[in-house]
Amino acid sequence: MDNKINNPKSRDSVHLLRITHYASRITHHGFTLIELMVVMIILGLLAAIVVPKFIGKVGPAKQKAAQAQIELLGTALDSFHLDVGRYPTTAEGLQALITRPAGADDWKGPYLKKQEIPLDPWGNPYHYDSPGSRGEYDLYSYGADNSEGGSDENTDITSWQALK
Repeated sequence: MDNKINNPKSRDSVHLLRITHYASRITHHGFTLIELMVVMIILGLLAAIVVPKFIGKVGPAKQKAAQAQIELLGTALDSFHLDVGRYPTTAEGLQALITRPAGADDWKGPYLKKQEIPLDPWGNPYHYDSPGSRGEYDLYSYGADNSEGGSDENTDITSWQALK
C-alpha cells in the first residue's frame, strides 16, 4: 500500500493528487450571511455616530447662506441707489435689480449676475420693504418656518442685524 502512494505512476496516487489539486482550486465566491450582518452592523453604528453631527450643522449653514445672500442683495441695492438716486420702492421690489423700473432713467443694471432674484435657502422669496421700518430698506427672510419670529432654524435673518 505504501508503495502505491509513493509511486507516482500508481492510479491511486494520481487520483489522490487530482482530488487534492481540485480541492485547492475551489474558491469561495461571495460572502456569508454572518459576514454581511457584521458589515451592516458596523455601517449602522458609524451612521448613528456621524449623521447626527452633520444634521445639526445644516440649519446654521442655511442661516449663514441667507445672511450672505442678504448682504449681496444689499450691495446690489446700494449700487441701484448710487445710479438712480433712490432705493427701489416696495412695489418695484427686488425685481428692480434685474429690470429697469419706470422712471429710473439712470438705471445701469442689471445689478445681479443672474437674471433672477434668488430664493432664500429654504426656497422662499426674500421680503423687501422700502422705505423700511429699520432703515432706508428692510430686507429679510423668515427662516425655515417662513413666518415672523422664531428660534434656531426658524430665526428671522435680516439686513439690519447680524446673526447671533
